[in-house]
Amino acid sequence: MPLTIYGHAFSSYTWKVLIALHENATPFEFRQVGPDQPAHTAEWLRRWPLRKFPLLVDGEHQVVETSIIIEYLQQRHPGPVRLIPEDPAQALDVRFMDRFFDLHVMDAVQHAVSGALSGNTTRRSEGLALSAEKLERAYGWLETRLAGMTWATGEAFTLADCAAAPSLFYADWVHRIGEQYPVLRGYRARLLARPSVARAVEGARPYRPLFPLGAPDRD
Repeated sequence: MPLTIYGHAFSSYTWKVLIALHENATPFEFRQVGPDQPAHTAEWLRRWPLRKFPLLVDGEHQVVETSIIIEYLQQRHPGPVRLIPEDPAQALDVRFMDRFFDLHVMDAVQHAVSGALSGNTTRRSEGLALSAEKLERAYGWLETRLAGMTWATGEAFTLADCAAAPSLFYADWVHRIGEQYPVLRGYRARLLARPSVARAVEGARPYRPLFPLGAPDRD
C-alpha cells in the first residue's frame, strides 16, 4: 500500500513533509483535508482527533508531527537524499536548526496570521507587531548563522531545510526580509529554486486567496 498523507496544500507544516517526500521521489497518496473533501476530513479526524496535520499513514502505522514523520520516512522508506546525517553531532545540529525554524520563525508568523483570522483590528495590529519583533530577531541571528553556507547546516540539504522553506516563505509575506539581510535573502531564494520546494509552492498557488493578510504578488 502507498503511503498516505493527510494535510492541506497551503499548510506550511504539510509543505515540510511534502518537500521531504519530493526530495527522495517517495511514492505517496495525498488526501487533502478541508470542507470540499468531507470524506478525507472525517477520516483524518477519526485517526487524529487533535486536529493537526499533516498525518502520515503507512499501513498499520500512523505518524504525526513533521520532524518525527521525516525521521520515520528516513528509517522506513529511505531514499538517495539523507535528510538526517548519520554522524550524531551533525544530526544534532540539523535537529537544532529544524527546531529553530519551527519555533522561532514559523511560530512567529502564526501570531500575525492568528490576529488577522480573529477579525479584530486590534488583535490584527498586535499580532503583526509581535510577529515583526520576533522575526527581526530571528532574521538577525540567521544572517550570521548562515554566512558561508549553501543550506541550513552546510552543503547538504537536510531536515532543517525542509523546515526552513515554508517558514521563510510565509515569514517574508508577514514581515519582509529586508535588504540588510542579503545572506538570508539569498538562502530563501535558493530554497524556492529547489525543485522539491518549487513543487510545493506551485501546488499551493491556487489557495493564495486564503492567506488572511493578503498574499503579496511575488514568489
